[in-house]
Amino acid sequence: MHPDRTTQPKSTGLYTPQQRARRDATVWTTVQGVLAPVQFLIFAVSLVLVLRYLATGDGYGAATLSILLKTLCLYTIMITGAIWEKVVFGQYLFAPAFFWEDVISFVVIALHTLYLWGLLTGALAPETLMIVTLMAYLTYVVNAGQFLYKLRRARLDSGVPA
Repeated sequence: MHPDRTTQPKSTGLYTPQQRARRDATVWTTVQGVLAPVQFLIFAVSLVLVLRYLATGDGYGAATLSILLKTLCLYTIMITGAIWEKVVFGQYLFAPAFFWEDVISFVVIALHTLYLWGLLTGALAPETLMIVTLMAYLTYVVNAGQFLYKLRRARLDSGVPA
């Protein structure tokens, strides 16, 4: 007998009970919980450095280094996040519960990758690179907001005060 939708556990929240158990049991939840605030801290420092460069023309090297560090952290969190999704939801990306977060994450990654391409090839001037970075950072803020919303929903679903 094959299970059908009527025999599958119903979920009124973000996770089924089985998904919640897998989420709580995997080390990848902790990894994401550590990387997310680290990435945000790097972003905040980098944003100041990028804006300083755009306003004064000073500090290009520091701004560039901070963007590279932010990009490395972003790629790391995306890879580990895909592993987390596989463990919790059974697929590496675009699990229904996090579909739109993954879509926007790919926009963030594309913009950071455009920055890297422009930097490494010399195809984009420094000011253009910084504008691309600001677009990437704006999209990152939207994406971070999506994930914070989902974190709040998950806490509310589990009865933990948000």
